[in-house]
Amino acid sequence: MEGKSWIFKNRPAIVASGVVGGPFEQKSPYSGEFDLVKDTLWMEEESFEKANRQLIESAIQVTLDKKTLSSNDIDALLMGDLINQITPTSMAARTLSAPYLGLFSACATSMEGLALSAALIDGGYCQKVLTGASSHNAAVEKQFRYPTEYGGQKPPTAQWTVTGAGVALIEKASPHNAPLALIEKATIGKVVDNGIKDPFNMGAAMAPAAADVIERHLNQTNQTIDDFDLIITGDLSRIGHPITEDLLKQKGIAFKSGQFLDCGKMFYPELPDVQAGASGPACSAMLVYSHFLNELQKGSVRKILSVATGALLSPLTFQQGESIPCIAHAVELSSPAVNSQSFRGEE
Repeated sequence: MEGKSWIFKNRPAIVASGVVGGPFEQKSPYSGEFDLVKDTLWMEEESFEKANRQLIESAIQVTLDKKTLSSNDIDALLMGDLINQITPTSMAARTLSAPYLGLFSACATSMEGLALSAALIDGGYCQKVLTGASSHNAAVEKQFRYPTEYGGQKPPTAQWTVTGAGVALIEKASPHNAPLALIEKATIGKVVDNGIKDPFNMGAAMAPAAADVIERHLNQTNQTIDDFDLIITGDLSRIGHPITEDLLKQKGIAFKSGQFLDCGKMFYPELPDVQAGASGPACSAMLVYSHFLNELQKGSVRKILSVATGALLSPLTFQQGESIPCIAHAVELSSPAVNSQSFRGEE
């Protein structure tokens, strides 16, 4: 059975967001749209993992401050990161002290959380939900590859993990909360394994999962590529992005020029240090919850399909010779400036 997409009827919406980056993220052309940028990777903490926790706490606090809310106002927190047992997120959840659902879809966590949060709002189970994702370059290097002090060389297919966190507040859209984007639909990804075992080639490994969920979302929602202004993948970067485009073209899905974007390619354009581009759960979370939300709020973009992509490997599975299972989740966002009639007049 092919399955079906989630169609949200009760107008879940992103009403606020908070985006916090690390020092290298200041080099991104989108850094001016981030709420806060930290000066060092340590962030005056004792470890990189504790710095990762601080990124999450800061992004949550920025989001709450924008709506003058406290942790007592939040019905649920849905978040994740890349560290073993998602401990930075869990420690941040301890600080927030709100009902908590920890998530792990690797770099696809941002859209997993957004889809589930929209479902909680749409079903009437929650009124205010915080969701997001984070990553920390040095903590991830230490866990998945080599400590930076080792000085190991990387191939051109490798990617640079983003240091940062992106958080969004989800509520039911109304005239009183000035939504930044409406959450229309979501398609949950399937695990796809193309047999790739190279942990330095994540883009190629994730591309089939991205192509699968995009094709299924279009088919299951009876839409075509022309219904979207933009389709944005999470961190396929310069290797996986063209592979995904070719896979979809073989299915008869062809993009117009400038319609198919990738956060991994956009985050650090033309910087030689990042090899194939950016990666990490924060990659899509930061750009979607800053730059693309701003475009939707202004109405310069009408409809976006945001597809976060993740490689579900661990150091142990790599050491045991396993291939890399991958996942991608898709969430459809629309501009409140274009669709204001969907909540106008509700008290």
